[in-house]
Amino acid sequence: MTERAYVALGSNLGDRAAHLDRARVAMTLLPATRLAAASSVEETPPLGAMAQPPYLNQMVALDTSLAPETLLAALHAIERAQGRRRGERWGARTIDLDLVRYGERHVRTTSLTLPHPGLAGRDFWRRELAELARVLGDAA
Repeated sequence: MTERAYVALGSNLGDRAAHLDRARVAMTLLPATRLAAASSVEETPPLGAMAQPPYLNQMVALDTSLAPETLLAALHAIERAQGRRRGERWGARTIDLDLVRYGERHVRTTSLTLPHPGLAGRDFWRRELAELARVLGDAA
């Protein structure tokens, strides 16, 4: 069974647009997964108090039959392949892929919380989800 998952992409190091492009392509290569739509790309200031460059952000809708934890692991593998090194929270990064929503599921494990706990505080995520809802004709 396929469900719709929403993934937030962000980059603030190097060629930010190229990092987003490569991540989108990599997601299309995941098994049992199809890219349904992508929001516009927008530039936003970094979260947190650390001095760093602005981010390019985008949200994509994936139709997938991968389980949420499996999809999250695949997203982390894409990050690693693009040079992401996890360090300090809110630090600069080549690519950040956050699983924001997965269908109507509510998940709370040690590695995954759905919907993403940052959703309420990130206006740009809500704008991007609303754009995808208009494009896809559903209630993102």
